Amino acid sequence: MAKTAFITGATSGIGKATAVLLARHGINLILCGRREDKLQELKESMEKEVKVHTLAFDVRERQAVERAIGSLPTQWQQINFLINNAGNAHGLSPIHEGSVDDWDAMMDGNVKGLLYVSKPIIRGMVARRSGHIVNIGSIAGKEVYPNGNVYCASKHAVDALTEGMRLDLNPYGIKVSGIHPGAVQTDFSVVRFKGDTQRADHVYKGYQPLVADDIADVIWYVISQPAHVVIADLVVMPTAQASATVMHKQV
Repeated sequence: MAKTAFITGATSGIGKATAVLLARHGINLILCGRREDKLQELKESMEKEVKVHTLAFDVRERQAVERAIGSLPTQWQQINFLINNAGNAHGLSPIHEGSVDDWDAMMDGNVKGLLYVSKPIIRGMVARRSGHIVNIGSIAGKEVYPNGNVYCASKHAVDALTEGMRLDLNPYGIKVSGIHPGAVQTDFSVVRFKGDTQRADHVYKGYQPLVADDIADVIWYVISQPAHVVIADLVVMPTAQASATVMHKQV
């Protein structure tokens, strides 16, 4: 019987790359995102390989999350893999100059949104005494860097929640993994810099960054392990990167 993965932030970047890869491996998909047109495009491109169901909502809106997950037809309610990928960085300012709106967006999306999505899905996993949760964190959840303040705090929270989930769900045979990427060239920096593509592009110049497909490969590796094996915590960076702040660039 084919397994099912629930992926948030599925319309672009790591989420989209993961959806494409899991479809190749025969995993049925529940794809979630804010843009219904993008979800439909993705669904149409994958339906020849696997079954696909889409849910359009913003993870920051608790009631919308509850309605969407509550609307799943019976045949889609047995979720084997939850990939908590949705989240963003907004701004790169010292703490005394930061935007409160940016802070809210990061804490609401990266932390509260992850919780809103996870709770109803975990209930089903607990009842079945099986399942695997993969939380996409960041190297910012392992280190704090200048001007990263609230984004780093939100990803440190994801790291702590991942550990907390693993402890609480251990009696039910549920695996919990944290994957923490370093520099990945997606729309991440475009969002962080409010659409300033020139500034965003500069982040990835002078070295070979990771791409979304690299992280998708890691996610597949993590969820494809035997039942008795869990990759609990994994940091992945490009070879040029040694830490959140140390990058060897050829400029």
